[in-house]
Amino acid sequence: MASPRYRDEAGDISFHEKQTDFRRGRQAVFGRRQGISDSLRKRKTENRKNTFWENYSFPILLLSGIAVGSVIGVILKEKATILKPFGDIFINLMFTAVVPLVFVTISSAVGSMINMKRLGMILGYMLLTFVVTGAIASVIIILVVKIFPPAAGTNIAISAPESVEAVSLGEQFVKAITVSDFSGLFSKSNMLPLIVFSVLFGTCVSLVDDENKSIAAGLEKLSKVMMKFIEIIMYYAPIGLGAYFASLIGEFGPQLLGSYAKAMVIYYPICIFYFFAAFAAYSFYAGGKRGISTFFGNILNPSITSLATQSSIATLPVNLEATKKMGVPKDIREIILPIGATMHMDGTCLSSILKISFLFGIFGKDFSGIGTYLIAIVVSVLGGVVMSGVPGGGLIGEMLIINLFGFPMEAFPIIATIGFLVDPPATWLNSTGDAVASMVVTRMIEGKDWMDKKVEEE
Repeated sequence: MASPRYRDEAGDISFHEKQTDFRRGRQAVFGRRQGISDSLRKRKTENRKNTFWENYSFPILLLSGIAVGSVIGVILKEKATILKPFGDIFINLMFTAVVPLVFVTISSAVGSMINMKRLGMILGYMLLTFVVTGAIASVIIILVVKIFPPAAGTNIAISAPESVEAVSLGEQFVKAITVSDFSGLFSKSNMLPLIVFSVLFGTCVSLVDDENKSIAAGLEKLSKVMMKFIEIIMYYAPIGLGAYFASLIGEFGPQLLGSYAKAMVIYYPICIFYFFAAFAAYSFYAGGKRGISTFFGNILNPSITSLATQSSIATLPVNLEATKKMGVPKDIREIILPIGATMHMDGTCLSSILKISFLFGIFGKDFSGIGTYLIAIVVSVLGGVVMSGVPGGGLIGEMLIINLFGFPMEAFPIIATIGFLVDPPATWLNSTGDAVASMVVTRMIEGKDWMDKKVEEE
C-alpha cells in the first residue's frame, strides 16, 4: 500500500519523508539549543571565576604575604628584624594618610547634610549602639571567666612599675575632646579632638555654603582623592605586612608562650565566638538573613587588615570600602566609622574584664558579686567607648582598674602585658564591630527595609 501523500510548497512528499525531516529539524534545533546552553554555562563559569578573583584577590595576596612573612620569622628568629623597615614603611604611610582622610570624610559627610536633625540622629543612635554592644561584650566575658578563671595556677613575678602621673577627671575630659594648638590636630594621637573639629567644621560648611554646595562638593572630591591614595598604598600591603609579621614573630614569638598562655587560650576563642555569634545577631537585627550574608560577605578585608596592622585607625580606609559594598549610606558610614575607630571597642571591653578577673586571681581575690560585676562592666564600657579616644586612654583605663578594685601599683605591668598579648584579636573585633554598628544605625534611621532601598551613591 502506498504511503499517504501530502502537498506543500515544494511538491509532493511522503509521510515518512515528512517524519524524517521533522526529526532532523528537531535535532538541529536541539543541537543549537545545546550549543547555546553549553556556551552560557561556560560563560557563567568564567564569570564566576572572574568574580571570585576580583572579590578575593586582595585577601589572598594579603594572607599569602603574611604567611610567608610568618614562616620567615619562625626560621630566622631574631634575624628577621632586619625586615622591620619594610613593614614600618607601610604602617607609616597608612597612618600618614588617615588623619586627612578622617577630616575630609567627616567634614564632607556633615557638610553635605541639609537636615541637621539627621546628624543628631546618627550621633545619638551611634552612641547608643556603642554602649549597648560594649555592655553585651562585657557580660559575655564575665560568664566565660567565671567558668574558666584565667589566672588559675598562674605564677607571675611582680615588679614595681614606673611612676604614673595622676590626671584629674576634668583634665581627662579636656584632653579627650580638645588640643591646645591647631597643629595638635595633625597627630593620630589626637583622633577624638580631630573628629570633634571635623564635625564642627562640616556643620559650619552646611550652614554657610551656597545652594550649589560647592565647598561640600570640594570636600567630597578630596575624600575620593584620599581613598585613591589609600588604594595605591594597599598595593604594597602584602609586602609590607609580610615584612612586619616576620619581624614581629622573630622578635616576640617566644614571649607569647609564657605564664599568660592560659589567659590567651580563653581570650582568643571568645573573640572568635563573639565575632560569629554576636556580630551575626547584630547584622540579623540590621537586615535579617540578608544582613548576615551581606556583613560576612564583605568583612574579610577589614578582618585581615585589622589583624595584621593591630590598628583600628589603619583599618579605617578598608572598612569604609567594605561598608560601601554593604550598602550603608555615605553619611552614616563616613561619620560612624572614623568615630568608631576611636571610640567603639568591643574587643577592649572583653580584654578589660579579662584583665580584672586575672588580677583577682593573681592576688587571691574572689571575682564575684553583683556589685563587682557592675563595676567591672562600667569600667570596661568606659575603657572601650570613652577612654579609648583619650591620648593614653589605655593607660588611664588600666589605672582605673587598679584604683577602683584596690590593687597595688605592682599590678600595672601585669595588665599592660595582657593588653599587648590580646591586641590582635581585640583590634579585629574593634574594627569589624564598627562595620556592623554602622549597619545597626542604618536600620534605626532608614527602617528595617533599608537594604531594599537604593540609596544614592557617589
